[in-house]
Order: sequence, then C-alpha cells, then structure tokens
Amino acid sequence: MKHPLLQKITGPALAGVVLSVLPIVFTSVLTYYAVIHEDFIRSLTGWQWAALTVLFSITSAGLTPPTILALIFGYFLGWNAMLPILVVNFGGILFINLIVRWIDHERFMRFLRKNPKAQAVLDRILDKELEVIFFAKLSPILPFGLTNLMFALSGAKLRNILLGGFLGMTPRTLLAIWSGREAREIRTLLDNPNQSIWGQVIVVALILVSIAGLWQVLRRALKKQD
Repeated sequence: MKHPLLQKITGPALAGVVLSVLPIVFTSVLTYYAVIHEDFIRSLTGWQWAALTVLFSITSAGLTPPTILALIFGYFLGWNAMLPILVVNFGGILFINLIVRWIDHERFMRFLRKNPKAQAVLDRILDKELEVIFFAKLSPILPFGLTNLMFALSGAKLRNILLGGFLGMTPRTLLAIWSGREAREIRTLLDNPNQSIWGQVIVVALILVSIAGLWQVLRRALKKQD
C-alpha cells in the first residue's frame, strides 16, 4: 500500500514543481551564455535565428521563459523579434497541451471531484475562462509554463488559451522587446531588464491589473457558488 504522501504525488503535481524550478535555472544559463557569447550571437544568420525560434518554441513549455527570450531577441533583432517571440509563445502553449494528453490528467480531475466546492468554483471560473487566462498571462510574475499547465489541466478550451495568452502576453512581450532594443549592454539588460522608470511603472501596472482582474473573476465565481 502506498504511503498517503506518495498518493498525492501525481504527474501534474510533479510537472508543476518542474515548471516552477527549471525556468529559474535555465534563465541563469541563458543569461550567462548570452553575455559570454554576445559576438557569436550577433553573427547568427536568419536561418539560424529561425532554427532557434523552433527550438525555443518547444523549450519555452517549461525551460526557457518567453520574457527572457524576448529581452535577448529584442537586444539582437530589435522589433524583428516580435514574430519569433509570438511563435515561441504559441509553441509553448501547444506543447504543454500535448504533454497533458499523456500525463495523468484524469487523476487530477478525480482529485478535484472529491471536493465538490472546489469543482463548482472551477466550473464557474471556466465560464469566464478567457478573462481568467488573459489576466493571468498579463502578469509578468506568473510562470509561463505553470499557468499553461494549469489551464490545460482545468479543461479550458485550447482556442481560449491561445487567444487569452496572445492578448495577455502581448504587452509584456512588447515591453521586453523594447527594453532589449534600447539596451546598450546585454549584461546590464539581463541584470536589470526594466531600467527606465517607465518600464518599472508598466510592470507594476500590469501586475496590479492582473491581480484586480483575477480577483474580480474569482469573487463573482464565489458569489454564484454561495
């Protein structure tokens, strides 16, 4: 008979831990590589950037945060980085949804069904899933891979995850690319991505709007439940 603690260690739980920890590690690796090999990266051809875009479309699912990629791409490519980063964002979302197809998704749903209140609140939230996804993706502090995993597990429609992800991630992506484009040294950029006062103001505004929006959706869901 399994230990009670082991019974709670599901595929989604392990994936959640991985998607929270690994991006921090890989951010450090990317930062180190970009600083040390700046001249080499500048010499990359268009086809090599395209190959990197495809690679990062897969790794962004849980390893390489799109925001740090937007900073690096913006530094080297300027506004031409917009299309590759959008591809990376969509690729990460699609890849997570494919992963969810073979991890124990049903076990996660059975766990929720054991708590009727939690299931009822989740159902209410899913009635407004596009709003929830938009506000969650708007926040620069919520991990990209982890939010994608949670939305995929919750049963949210893929088109709403893609649309909400696009609308929510666009302001963050534009800010990151602009910060990269304006930076003079990549080391300074990656150590302090929001150097300008306006960059800091925008980041704080995005976080506040995200929190306020998610709170409103959750409050309405709880009211309907009562």
